[in-house]
Amino acid sequence: MKAIVQQVYGSSAMLAVADVGRPEAGAGQVLVRVRAASVNARDWHVMRGDPKIARWMDRSVFRRKGPANPVQGGDFAGTVEAVGDGVTDVAVGDEVFGEAVSGAFAEYLAVPRALLDRKPKNLSFEEAAAVPLAANTALTCLRHVDAGNRVLIIGASGGVGTFAVQIARARGAEVTGVCSTRNVEAARALGAAHVVDYTRETVTGRYDTVLDLAGTRGLRELLRLVEPTGTLVLSGGGNFDGGSVFGPVGLLALGQLARPFVKPSIRGPLAQQSPESLTELRELIESGQVRPAIDRTYPLAETPAAISYMESEHARAKIVITVAA
Repeated sequence: MKAIVQQVYGSSAMLAVADVGRPEAGAGQVLVRVRAASVNARDWHVMRGDPKIARWMDRSVFRRKGPANPVQGGDFAGTVEAVGDGVTDVAVGDEVFGEAVSGAFAEYLAVPRALLDRKPKNLSFEEAAAVPLAANTALTCLRHVDAGNRVLIIGASGGVGTFAVQIARARGAEVTGVCSTRNVEAARALGAAHVVDYTRETVTGRYDTVLDLAGTRGLRELLRLVEPTGTLVLSGGGNFDGGSVFGPVGLLALGQLARPFVKPSIRGPLAQQSPESLTELRELIESGQVRPAIDRTYPLAETPAAISYMESEHARAKIVITVAA
């Protein structure tokens, strides 16, 4: 099968199309014929091996000189090709979507049954592939939000941000999005009641929840935007210059250290994909409350260009890879 392969850390020039062996569905697994995948900041970090501390944190993903799996990519949508022993609720031909640890930038993917769900009926394969990681991150970060809460989303036009705006609104919150000039109207269209163009304005006021997806502000500045009884949620971010030791982990660690000494609650939740979260996202999508926003699509062979675009152009919303027609 065709796949995008990487042996050593580096730029997108390290990625190449190659013929590799097709995986098989082991016990508890599903073999998916991948129709579409999507690019996340996580893919960039794995490609670069950046921040460097990550190479020692998760050995299932990182090795010292290159990725643990030479085929990257997590988000996918496609059709079931085969099922392994013990899988009884998914059948060959079913349309599914989900998030794997790696391996989605390929024509076939073997993934545990628990990491996929039925594809939303009202989405194409490309749209469905844009959902899992980004939407589940937004969902995890905003689970505490109630109707009437004032929510500030810094980075409202990115992959996670576009879902966060919609999910917060679906929970009945009054949403303020922060983005650049070119994305103001898009943020409003997604449901932000107020939009701050950070190139022209300064964010002011206090909010019940501040979700920072950009990682460009210091902890003190962020805390000044949160009500004393509110919640500051830190979720990755930072620039894509690379070469750092700690990267976004530094701000997350600082937030954890400050938690006992400040009044607003500080959270840095880790989004874990599960059948329940995928089902919840599918229901939100099928009800019309959430829909993925896609910036660009690329064919599988141009995955290096897709990742390069993400890191250099600060892509709006999601970038999708079309694997099979």
